[in-house]
Amino acid sequence: MTVDFLVIGHITKDLQPDGFTLGGTVTYAALTALRMGRRPALLTRANPSIIQNGYYRGIEVYVVPSEHTTTFRNLYRDGHREQFVTEVAEPITIADVPPQWRRPKIVLLGPVAQEVDPELAAAFPNSLVGVVPQGWLRRWDTSGRVVPQRWEHAKTVLQAARVLVLSDEDLGEDISPLEEYKQLTEIVVLTQASRGCTVYWKGGAYHVPPRPANEVDPTGAGDVFTAAFLIRLEETGDPLAAAQFANVVASFSVEAPGVKGIPSREVVEAWLAEHAQDVRR
Repeated sequence: MTVDFLVIGHITKDLQPDGFTLGGTVTYAALTALRMGRRPALLTRANPSIIQNGYYRGIEVYVVPSEHTTTFRNLYRDGHREQFVTEVAEPITIADVPPQWRRPKIVLLGPVAQEVDPELAAAFPNSLVGVVPQGWLRRWDTSGRVVPQRWEHAKTVLQAARVLVLSDEDLGEDISPLEEYKQLTEIVVLTQASRGCTVYWKGGAYHVPPRPANEVDPTGAGDVFTAAFLIRLEETGDPLAAAQFANVVASFSVEAPGVKGIPSREVVEAWLAEHAQDVRR
């Protein structure tokens, strides 16, 4: 199978009261790419025993062995997430990329725990490279509680990438880094949950409204959005059309627990055909 969508980062164990689910940007993004009709591959580092039979059916998965699998516990209070990390797998470098995966159409770097070498952004000069930086925007204290930090290698990554997708939650109260990011890469998308998203492109700011959703589980919505955005951007070359498409995909994804809500491409295109959306220019 020829891979056309490669996502790199840690698969995670997301602890639940009755066990755990598999998560991480790589999980949500690869499954989204599959349901959008692409041929995805996933490069990760984890304990190989974590890969459950059938969970990644249809996705090429390459696991660099690690003693540990990165493990999170997510707590939601009043619409805000508090996160704890209990185990972290080793980093991922360019040496870990299989030779046959060096020229996919799309590459998404999706670190969750500082694990992706920033130099990987420049390793795919023939690909559309996108970045979800949340794993570079966090650290954890001795109790494992995840807290924000400034992105130390933003310039290295963004000068090689074409698309940055981050959330208003990632920025927190200090939005000043956004101006720096906009100067470093071609397209920056700020996702804003139920308010849709804002696309910063060619000196303009374009608000793209959401599809109204009945939220059940917001986990992974930003990763779903990013995968859908990159796919539609690669197909159309239009960041605003890509944002409309990605908003709809992500809105469906929050309407069921975990990855169960990620829709098929047919569902998304049917909704878009029936509900024309206006993008404010």
